[in-house]
Amino acid sequence: MVLNDVFYECVRHDGIVSVCSSSAEGKGHIADTWNKYLIITDDEKIVIPCFGFRETEKNVGHDPEIEVVAGSHEVRGLAGMGTGFLLKGTAEFQKEGELFEKMRSKCGFANRVLVFTPVSCEQTI
Repeated sequence: MVLNDVFYECVRHDGIVSVCSSSAEGKGHIADTWNKYLIITDDEKIVIPCFGFRETEKNVGHDPEIEVVAGSHEVRGLAGMGTGFLLKGTAEFQKEGELFEKMRSKCGFANRVLVFTPVSCEQTI
């Protein structure tokens, strides 16, 4: 298992999720969403609803490796109030299928999903 109990507790609370991808020229790009929109599958894939995320999708098309930061001020972290995590892994976009349909029932605005497969999860705060 890559994800731990503190991570799961963190994303059950209000907080932000930032997704960082890299362009073909090596320029970083960040897109954001909220913890409450995430779906985490039994095999630890993190499904993120997308309406925008166009630059992220373009970047993932040439380099699927991304980094995701998730945090919440409502969960006690390493140094007091608040906690956050840095996850590294790969991403793909889907606009049909089981994960997309599951997300559409939760977030009607989603016109596709980013499916993130983490390979590491480090608590940073």
